[in-house]
Amino acid sequence: MSDFVSDTWHYYVAGLVVLSLLFCIWVLASNMTRRVKGPVQLHDHIWDEDLQEYNNPLPRWWMWLFWLTLIFGIAYFTLYPGLGRWQGKFGWSAVGQYKAEVAAEDAVVKPIYDKYMKQDLLAVAADPEAQAMGQRLFLTYCAQCHGADARGAKGFPNLTDADWLHGGEPETVRTTIKGGRMGAMPPFGPALGADGVKDVANYVRSLSGLAHDSLRAQRGKQTFMTTCVACHGPEGKGNQALGAPNLTDRVWLWGSTEATIIETVTNGRTNQMPAFAERLGDEKVHLLAAYVLGLSKAQAK
Repeated sequence: MSDFVSDTWHYYVAGLVVLSLLFCIWVLASNMTRRVKGPVQLHDHIWDEDLQEYNNPLPRWWMWLFWLTLIFGIAYFTLYPGLGRWQGKFGWSAVGQYKAEVAAEDAVVKPIYDKYMKQDLLAVAADPEAQAMGQRLFLTYCAQCHGADARGAKGFPNLTDADWLHGGEPETVRTTIKGGRMGAMPPFGPALGADGVKDVANYVRSLSGLAHDSLRAQRGKQTFMTTCVACHGPEGKGNQALGAPNLTDRVWLWGSTEATIIETVTNGRTNQMPAFAERLGDEKVHLLAAYVLGLSKAQAK
């Protein structure tokens, strides 16, 4: 990659542009000065059996239009970037324009952000204007995974209920958005074998009152207490510090069928939520966290 930012490429691009302009000037100049002697002749080549073209020179107004185009190009490369690293007399750049537009936008919205940053998340979650701003942020950055209605999908948590993998306290929600989360369940298929996995799956289904094979569930409980208890706890209620889900409720991230649970135990699961602190900044994270809290609180009422 360093080869493409060396001085060689700067001179290559600048030289290529200059040579191209000089070539176009030479072509135009030569065609304007050369005169055809005698009457205008037909070219030798023929199209579609009988179509031929005369060796007429281009009209002068057309030639001058090409000259104006070249003059415009030279003026453009003088004033704006285009010759390698040359920034032009105006010093314009796409990055500079973007920063200027961001600064202008920040000057308008910063007082609004500052107002909400002084309030705690629950107060912001109760503000209709803040919720409308948070919804726009959610639809832009979060809806791809959690859905436009925030009810999630297979492998992506529902944010409108009161079930939280890492906790639903205001500061925890903000921390989740800022730093992201990584959830990983290791595969137990090689260690337990097919029968052992099926036993554990039936025990897990029994914890939330789903239909199960009682004999397999009894055997699966013994395995659960030696293999799964470290993360999910002896009662299967999970551990928010680890992001281990509660297995006793009816909230399932990947599904509750026996086949799905067997797949989960056999192969494990890996979930990652990206960190948004650098992309959004503290102010937008604050509004987004308040919006998510507002969704959960509204559903709980």
